[in-house]
Amino acid sequence: MNLEEHLSFGEFHVSNVIKNHICRGSPRQALVLYQGIRRKGVYFPGWVPLLLKACACVIPSVVIGKLLHSESIKFGICSDVMVGTSLINMYGKWGSVVSAGKVFDEMPERNVATWNAMIGGYMGNGDAVSATRLFEQISGCRNTVTWIEMIKGYGKVKEIEKARELFEIMPLELKNVKAWSVMLGVYVSNREMVDARKLFEDIPEKNSFAWSLMISGYFRIGDVFEGTSVFNRVIVRNLVIWNSLITGYAQNGYSDDAIDAFHKMQGEGFEPDAVTVSSVLSACAQSGRLDVGREVHSLIDRKGIDLNQFVSNALIDMYAKCGDLENATSVFESLSLKSVACWNSMISCLAIHGKGKEALEMFRTMESLDTKPDEITFLAVLTACVHGGFLMEGLKIFLEMKTHDIKPNVKHFGCLIHLLGRSGKLKEAYGLVKKMPVKPNDTVLGGLLSACKVHMDTEMAEQVMKIIETAGSITHSDSENHLVSISNLYAHGERWQKAEMLRVEMEERGLEKSPGFSSLILT
Repeated sequence: MNLEEHLSFGEFHVSNVIKNHICRGSPRQALVLYQGIRRKGVYFPGWVPLLLKACACVIPSVVIGKLLHSESIKFGICSDVMVGTSLINMYGKWGSVVSAGKVFDEMPERNVATWNAMIGGYMGNGDAVSATRLFEQISGCRNTVTWIEMIKGYGKVKEIEKARELFEIMPLELKNVKAWSVMLGVYVSNREMVDARKLFEDIPEKNSFAWSLMISGYFRIGDVFEGTSVFNRVIVRNLVIWNSLITGYAQNGYSDDAIDAFHKMQGEGFEPDAVTVSSVLSACAQSGRLDVGREVHSLIDRKGIDLNQFVSNALIDMYAKCGDLENATSVFESLSLKSVACWNSMISCLAIHGKGKEALEMFRTMESLDTKPDEITFLAVLTACVHGGFLMEGLKIFLEMKTHDIKPNVKHFGCLIHLLGRSGKLKEAYGLVKKMPVKPNDTVLGGLLSACKVHMDTEMAEQVMKIIETAGSITHSDSENHLVSISNLYAHGERWQKAEMLRVEMEERGLEKSPGFSSLILT
């Protein structure tokens, strides 16, 4: 349906469309619709609270949010309680507590939802002192949400005892199933599953959210057995419960179990949603199950499941990891709104298929469309440079990270060191290892040592080995492999005495070279 058709149905229809976009987890589409309508010169004040809610969900939408704020002042609706509360909530979600506080202070009228939004804004940004001050000021009109915002906030800053103390003194008539679930969520989010289990068993009325929290909590700490056990206790299951199980299996690498659970869920009559298909596609990507992945893609089209950023990214990732570059590209090109995650998946997809030049071109296209790259983008494009051997381009891209205020991590440095080593610039690579602001891991050092072997540079290999010896985080097997590499390097360079000395040292340290096996069959 185009803009004219939407507008022909009136304000109420457009409000419902915006609301549906937000409910389906696609707030960006709601904002795109709004921008199109405003270009037509149409404005309805009733949309503002909904649009501000959408802005709160999409952090990059600062410009639109501030524009909505300006328009609410221009059209004289800023003093409306609902609009003011929505503005406080939006600024709080963005981390702009000062702006939220200014709106709060200037409001001529407030209700309990307004106070709750401001308390939530302070707590959400770690300002427990200001939140507590407001909490004490409205002691006479607190509702369940007021208490929940405080408890949830303490949980976020890991003040678990304070959260529990508040929960304990919370009035019994306000302590509903949601309050119990929030306290349970505090324990689960902080991986305190022993305390979570005790609280869970005390909950007078366990809803599906509480069950799913426990299932997800156990999977989050890698306890697949307990997560599955809790799932098996649920008598009446719903889609949320099934999604917790499927997502848990996928996140822990139990891809076959995730796919089996997906099929069982459908067998019990449950229709999958965006969360379900995203998790199953992740499982397909892990296990290379292109057949199931295609089945899920067909289901998405058939059921009209919204291609939000999570689903589209999962589809691209699945096709890429299963070797189907054509379909990965097709999905990517079909998207009207491409998230950073989708760009990242596509750049990675091209890189792993040996199309480094195309990956670099896509990165430049992404930048030209004003899509801000993140640290994953840079890792993907640097990986493409490594696969393609593009040294100069890799160096240039690495330096660009600073202009985007992205601090390189050990993986980014690893790519650059790999590039330098592959190009024979071992001194430069070694110098970078010495100057790295982060501690080099075994992958980085092992890669540099391998480059020394390729270029037959025993002196540099000895220098790298000194760093490895003092790193303190190298395993027994890794140390053995590195020493074997240097021993072989000495042998290739016909430095037999050095090779023999290193072999003796290995024996003294209990690092014996693994024996080789002949392919000859004895008869």
